[in-house]
Amino acid sequence: MTFTILGRCARTGQLGGAVTTSDIAVGARVLSADAGLGIAATQHRTDPRLGQLVLERLALGESPEQAVAAIAAGTRHRDWRQLGALDVRGRTGAYSGSRLWPVGAQLSGSDCLVVANMLVSDAVAPAIRDAFTSSPRQPLADRLLAALIAGERAGGEQGDGLRSAALLIVERERFPLVDLRVDDDSAPLDRLTGLWDTYRPLAPVFLARALTPDDVPGAGEDHV
Repeated sequence: MTFTILGRCARTGQLGGAVTTSDIAVGARVLSADAGLGIAATQHRTDPRLGQLVLERLALGESPEQAVAAIAAGTRHRDWRQLGALDVRGRTGAYSGSRLWPVGAQLSGSDCLVVANMLVSDAVAPAIRDAFTSSPRQPLADRLLAALIAGERAGGEQGDGLRSAALLIVERERFPLVDLRVDDDSAPLDRLTGLWDTYRPLAPVFLARALTPDDVPGAGEDHV
């Protein structure tokens, strides 16, 4: 019931992911990222612990393929799980268990990886990948959102309509540059795109408040 795109911006070094599903609050469970290292996705009978475990293995020097394979092999209920990872070099790794609901996908492209399950057809994953790779000069967030929208337009997933979506991007700091979530909405991709349009001009301001608060205009005022 989920489709996810993991992506890298070679120009900025940003790593990010976007995910949507017909269940509630997908942003709380699927994506994990570490700036300068990689981003991981864990889904389908989701175990949120697995994404962080993949990142820990990347930190030890393993490739995404090695890290995902090791975590899958050591996971008791691996047949239910779907994992994906992309590292700071653009390398990818993915695993889909034998009990994954069809149509499933794990599809790599230039600086990206699509992982998905319960799609309506085999055409959805390529549409997601192609939308991401077709605009390499655009900001990473725009490319990730365009990829999800393309997946929905290609038919999306089986069953009920989409209900939640999330966008996560890291750059240089330990905290996310962007972490936006739609938890329960009848048109979550429209809502998430609107949130990003609102957040876009504020992202550098919030970063500056954390790193150089004395240099931010209005620094004497109360701000979150």
